[in-house]
Amino acid sequence: MLEIGLNDQLQHFKVDLGRLGEAVDLVLATTRKAYPTFDVPFHSRWRHFVVGGIDRWGALADGKNWRDRKERARAEFDLSMISVLLDAGAGSSWRYRDPLTGASIGRSEGLALASLDMFARGAFSAKADEPLRADAAVLQQLTFADLQAGFQIADDNPLVGLEGRIGLLHRLGEIASASPQIFARDDTARPGGLFDHLTGKADAGSIEASTILSELLRQFGPIWPSRITLGGIPLGDCWRHPALKTEDATSELVPLHKLSQWLSYSLIEPIQRAGLQVSDIDGLTGLAEYRNGGLFVDAGVLMLRDPMDAQREHNVGSALVVEWRALTVALLDRLADLLRQRVGLDVVSLPLAKILEGGTWAAGRALAFARRPDGSPPVKVASDGTVF
Repeated sequence: MLEIGLNDQLQHFKVDLGRLGEAVDLVLATTRKAYPTFDVPFHSRWRHFVVGGIDRWGALADGKNWRDRKERARAEFDLSMISVLLDAGAGSSWRYRDPLTGASIGRSEGLALASLDMFARGAFSAKADEPLRADAAVLQQLTFADLQAGFQIADDNPLVGLEGRIGLLHRLGEIASASPQIFARDDTARPGGLFDHLTGKADAGSIEASTILSELLRQFGPIWPSRITLGGIPLGDCWRHPALKTEDATSELVPLHKLSQWLSYSLIEPIQRAGLQVSDIDGLTGLAEYRNGGLFVDAGVLMLRDPMDAQREHNVGSALVVEWRALTVALLDRLADLLRQRVGLDVVSLPLAKILEGGTWAAGRALAFARRPDGSPPVKVASDGTVF
C-alpha cells in the first residue's frame, strides 16, 4: 500500500515522506518528556492501569498471596484479555468517575480503570473467594446491565459500541468453554488458561512474540464478527482494498488485527513476570488505530485527496479507512528506523513496542488535541466496538 502511495496511485491519500522527519521530531520530544532516560515500557494495557502515578493493578496483585507465578499470570491474562476487548474506542463524551479519587476519566484510561474495577470486584469470577479471575461461564452470562453499571453508562454518559463489546465477551467465554484442552487448568475454563498453552510452546524458556499473536488468532479468531471469511474461517480485523490484487484467494485482503496485536503486546509482561523470555518483539507490527494514524495525517505525512473527507464519517471497512490504516502500519516502521538512528539505539534496545508507547500513540493524541478541542482523530470512523 505504501509503495502504491509513493507512486501517487492511491485513491484517497497522498504520501509525503518529506514530512516524516517532523513526525519523528514530535515523537522524540514526546518520548523524552515522558521518559527522560529513555527507559520506555512496552505499549500495552498495563500502562492504563497506572492512575495518578499509582499502579492500581500492581498494588492489588502485589498484595495478594498467589500460589505461584503461574496463578498470577493466568489472572493477568484474564484481565488483559477482557480489558483489551472492552477498549475499542469510548467516544468523546463518555467518562468514568474513579471511586477512589473522584476524577472523571475518559477514553482508553477510563475504560481500563472501569474494567479493572469490575475485575477486582469479582464481576467475571465464578468463585466468590477468588475474585481476581475470569471464568468462561460467567463471561457467557454477562448482561447489558452488568456493563452499564460497571462502566457507569447513562443517557448523559453514553458509550459507543456497547453491543459489540458484550458480544466479544460472550464469544470469548464460548470459545474458552468449547476448548477445555486449551483453557481449563482447574475445574473451570477461563481465558487465562491460554498462558499454560503458550508456555507449552516455549523453547528453552523463550517464546517469540509472533507465536503469541499466532495463537491468539488461532484460538480466539472466531470471537470476531464474521465480516470476511476465507476457507470458512472468519478473518476478523482484515479488510479488502481494490488496489491490492493478487492471483489467489487472498486478493485485495489487508490483515491488520489491531486489537489482537495490542493484546499480544499486553501479554508479554505477564509472561516475563512468570519467568519466561519473549523474543523478536518486533515480530509484531505497529497498531493500525486512529492515534498512530492521526499522527501521520496531522503531521502532513498523509493528506486526504478530497479535503471534504475529513468532514464525513467513514465505515471501518471503507477503502479510505483501510488505506489509512495500512499506510499507518508501514509508516510506523519508517518512523521507527529514523528515530532509532537519531538516538543511536537498535531494534533490540528500542523495539517498536516502546516507540509506540513513548511515542507515536502519545504524540498522535497530543497533536489531535492541539488541532481539535475534543481531541478527535482527523478521520472520522464509525465504530461498532470491535475494531479500535
